[in-house]
Amino acid sequence: MLRGEMKKPLAGRVAVVAGATRGAGRGIATALGEAGATVYCAGRSVPGSPGMKNRPETIDETAAIVTARGGRGIAARVDHSVPAEVAALFEQVGEFDILVNDIWGGDDLVEWGKRLWETKLDDGLLLIDRAVKTHIITSYHGLPRLRRGGVVFEITDGDAFFYRGHFFYDLIKTTVIRMAFALSEELKERGVTALAVTPGFLRSEWMLDHFGVTEANWRDAAAKVPEFVASETPLFVGRCVAALAADPDVANKNGRVFASWDLAQEYQVNDADGTRPHFVRWLNEHMPEVTAGWKKADDGFYAYWGKMPYSLPG
Repeated sequence: MLRGEMKKPLAGRVAVVAGATRGAGRGIATALGEAGATVYCAGRSVPGSPGMKNRPETIDETAAIVTARGGRGIAARVDHSVPAEVAALFEQVGEFDILVNDIWGGDDLVEWGKRLWETKLDDGLLLIDRAVKTHIITSYHGLPRLRRGGVVFEITDGDAFFYRGHFFYDLIKTTVIRMAFALSEELKERGVTALAVTPGFLRSEWMLDHFGVTEANWRDAAAKVPEFVASETPLFVGRCVAALAADPDVANKNGRVFASWDLAQEYQVNDADGTRPHFVRWLNEHMPEVTAGWKKADDGFYAYWGKMPYSLPG
């Protein structure tokens, strides 16, 4: 293999990242670009027309970052809740290789600390529209054009069956894991792999704003929230997704859910600053008083995660 090919393992591949405006979606698009892919950065937010109130990020910015990192970024303004717009997107894309479903748009709709009957029902149903129906619509129109050997990624929060702290949030994040499993069964004969991926404690744009810090001084927030020191940038989970997409044996992971900290160990992936954060290990080592009371889930994730209203992947 030529040296250039080793650096760009996804050269010649085409990806669609649905929900690429910010957070994990932007990090994944960026990492796919680093690996040489052409990336359609799809979402609602364009200059002058934000998809979420009080958020400045746009898909155009994401596409520019993808190109700057060595790929080819293409901004595609799409409301993934509108089937006709999604169908038009895939008409534009044609045949492709990687589908990432990271549509969320629910930061302002989750009422942490409230039980189902105490929440605003309309907001909860809107969450389902934004973060479940959109994934279904996108897969419905995209999967027929996915090439043999392709990969579908459902981006979730948490890698096990535990309560995530809010009825609708829990329903959505476990549902997209199940979507990955169902698609893995339906796509087997086509040679397409489907799996779910979760980031750890994500240091997204929203999270930085929430703690009143920037990427330059983010560690200052650890004075109030010690575990924030084990957080990760969106690029970290992005590089894990890119490593999976480039893995010729990715089909061995079909239908399962994987965490960034485990994938990083397997694929020797580092974050933007060269570190390799492992949130669960850090908690075990530095906050044993917290982990001592945990009930371990079957596949290694912990119920404590559901008590963290700042663990949003989007």
